[in-house]
Amino acid sequence: MFPWKDELSEGIDQEKLCESFFVQPDVFVRVRPGKREVILKKLQIADCRFEILNENCISFANAIKLEDILDIDEEAVIQDYNSQQTGHFFKSEISDLKSKIRVWDCCAGSGGKSIMAYDIDPNIELTVSDIRESILANLKKRFQRAHITNYKSFVVDLTSKRSEIPNLKSEITICDAPCTGSGTWSRTPEQLYFFDEKKIEEYSKLQKEIVSNAIPLLQPGGAFIYITCSVFKKENEEVVEFIKQKFQLQVKQMEVLKGYDKKADSMFVAVFEKL
Repeated sequence: MFPWKDELSEGIDQEKLCESFFVQPDVFVRVRPGKREVILKKLQIADCRFEILNENCISFANAIKLEDILDIDEEAVIQDYNSQQTGHFFKSEISDLKSKIRVWDCCAGSGGKSIMAYDIDPNIELTVSDIRESILANLKKRFQRAHITNYKSFVVDLTSKRSEIPNLKSEITICDAPCTGSGTWSRTPEQLYFFDEKKIEEYSKLQKEIVSNAIPLLQPGGAFIYITCSVFKKENEEVVEFIKQKFQLQVKQMEVLKGYDKKADSMFVAVFEKL
């Protein structure tokens, strides 16, 4: 079922990972600041089943239509459990910096990690970027729903050394890198049939190109937060070693966030400090 055992990141249990492909994952929401009581009241009125996992995380059965109950992005963000867990790494780095904090989400996608960083500290100077204007257009709509207006954005291809990057310096760079998405395959198990193993190496190369163009913009003493939703070591630990060797960044934290025992996605996160 999963013939790539030798490619797995350290600590991933192949048997439990395989079992997860037969279980429909839950849907998780992250409660935004000040919205907990409103959300709980709406859920009780809707008489739907849910489980409170912690102060900010609520899980639901996959079939539920949350958009019919909650104001998505304004009150709560639909975000996987382990994606939410990466916020603990954000919070630790943001709290360590006393002055005005410039945060660059360099592969922002739909903006979930940016909204989480903003919710941790609304005073951050936020910049988002991605490879296509259409991605940032969708992000803009989501930010409008989330009432985030004070941010900068630009289109950039971080895989190309020839790309022009605006005059940007950051104290915290979030790199939620494009990846195989193998940590999410319990949501799309058909990937087990269609996946080409060559993609692992292709994504690893892509990730190294992206970090190579993003890290030079990090300020001394700043934090580079590398994230994937992959279970493959070439996308995870191998990229960490590449960053250590090429840029001499110090690894502060590194963790595989296992989701197969939580009906959630599996992710990888590493936090580096630029000395």
